[in-house]
Amino acid sequence: MTVSKRQKTQHRGADTPIPDGASPPHESAEPRHGVPASRVLAGLTAIGALLRLYNLGGNSLWLDEAATLSFARQSFLGIWESTAGGEFNPPLFYWLEHGMLVFGESEFVLRFLPALLGVLTIPVVYLIGSEFRDRNVGLIAAALLAFSPFHIFYSQEARAYAPMLFFFSLALLFYVRAGKANETRSWVIFGVFSAVAFWMHFYAIVPVAVLILHALVTRAGSIRDVKNPALALGAFTAASLPLLIVTVNLFLARTSSAPTFGVQGPDVVYQTLLEASGHSNSILASFILLFLLGVAYTWRGDRDGALLLVFMMFIPLAASLVLSSRMPMIPRYLIYLLPVYFVGIASAYPALCALVRERWAVAVFIAAAVLIGAPFLAAYYTIPQKNDWRGFSAELGGMTGEGDLVVVLPSYMAQPLDYYYSNATDGTLEIGATTEDDLAAIRACYPGRRAFYVATADIFAADPSGNAAGWLEENTRLAGQHTGIRLLVSSW
Repeated sequence: MTVSKRQKTQHRGADTPIPDGASPPHESAEPRHGVPASRVLAGLTAIGALLRLYNLGGNSLWLDEAATLSFARQSFLGIWESTAGGEFNPPLFYWLEHGMLVFGESEFVLRFLPALLGVLTIPVVYLIGSEFRDRNVGLIAAALLAFSPFHIFYSQEARAYAPMLFFFSLALLFYVRAGKANETRSWVIFGVFSAVAFWMHFYAIVPVAVLILHALVTRAGSIRDVKNPALALGAFTAASLPLLIVTVNLFLARTSSAPTFGVQGPDVVYQTLLEASGHSNSILASFILLFLLGVAYTWRGDRDGALLLVFMMFIPLAASLVLSSRMPMIPRYLIYLLPVYFVGIASAYPALCALVRERWAVAVFIAAAVLIGAPFLAAYYTIPQKNDWRGFSAELGGMTGEGDLVVVLPSYMAQPLDYYYSNATDGTLEIGATTEDDLAAIRACYPGRRAFYVATADIFAADPSGNAAGWLEENTRLAGQHTGIRLLVSSW
């Protein structure tokens, strides 16, 4: 990906052999004797749009999406003050959602922006694959993303994961271009889009740091060669400076004690790759083998490109494994791995070309992408994928009466509950609780009054001691359960 290697490629003589099964960069705008690449990409993008926009408001809001609405309702300054005051998410997504509220506060409106940016990521990934190797790699990588259960799910969630991936994918695209042409403009644009991704989600700083490290390692032999990466780093720092200052304090607070939720240890790596591979162990094994094969094929013609694939997959996973002992780690934080993962897998297609014609190799990969997503898609639009607060609230309203207590555990679960349930309409008194002491105090304050307790598994994250859960077990009985939400009623 360095200038010297690009020059060698451009000036390669007619007699210089190309590795078996490999294609020269940008050899054609379309697969050989096949449908034009532009039409295939348009079809993949259209299908990707359908998968991401269909039934967009079908699932009820869950906790994090309700929190998005709470922050988006604040003023622009209020959103920034929340981040500076301890909110563990940057403000940019909340600012954008604040603007979306002019269209209403429905589930569809809140999720539309992530869905739209999720759709637009498909052609960006195609461009990444095309720049990295050729258009066939771009098409295969775009197909894998279009039908990716991991990406479809988070494109339909009112959180910053899909938007962050879109802007990081743009940063990655210009990084690949900058690595080939060493153009100052591409380096600066890479730095700017990296900053936008960081303003979307704090964990985007990890892949950005890896890209800068890759640039320095592959250009270490010349001071002039590291000038542009340094310029990109400067652009990122200048665009992110206020957030970088806040990030230091938030990171220290986040890592001050052991996490009470999330995934820890080697399971971080496994669960992340499993979700990126369609939730199937057999597909996971196949994808890893194809990725390694793609790295091997890339190494034969572009060692810097092969190092990019290795750096971008292994360093973030290793860093996440280490950090998981000090801060909550969840696979969705690493959604930015998808473009690199899929481009690496797509880079293995020359191995299939040795068995079938080239045009069929691309078609086989695209068909495989469809089949991988099929089991997920078969149930995705008909079965609730999140806690069904909409259905639960209707059930709760049918059981409570005027004057009853509704106790929400942990207390922050009132956010998704109150989006659908109105205690004013129902004539109940809603109270939040988190600990055993909270529950005992409520009982003492309202003796003899019937109480309904709304609890989720988050009670163990909010109260790791388990005392609150123990109090419920001793003093309540189960009245019903809707998805992961339990409704209990006082037993006295």
